[in-house]
Amino acid sequence: MTSSDDGYVHDPNAFDEDGSRVEGTDADADTESDDTWLEEPVHPENADREFGRRGWILVGVIVMAFLVAPGLILLTPPDTSYLFAMLILPLVPAVLLAATAVWATTRP
Repeated sequence: MTSSDDGYVHDPNAFDEDGSRVEGTDADADTESDDTWLEEPVHPENADREFGRRGWILVGVIVMAFLVAPGLILLTPPDTSYLFAMLILPLVPAVLLAATAVWATTRP
């Protein structure tokens, strides 16, 4: 891979007939710099992976989407059409759950 390449470029010359990597190629130099994290990996306990506020908000939205919203639709059926009551009303908590899950799992 050269400096002008933006991504992975397969170099057939970097491998011999049996599929082993040939030493001293450009691809070999790139993998050495990419694999430096293998020498000193971060232990999972040291990584910043706390449950925190985002996790509890996600749990609250899950409870709302799977228990509260269907229960409200079941116990107090809306005075609207069948299509609205069974398709559109459950769609609102589902979209909220999807947006909250993406927000909660991404780190700032």
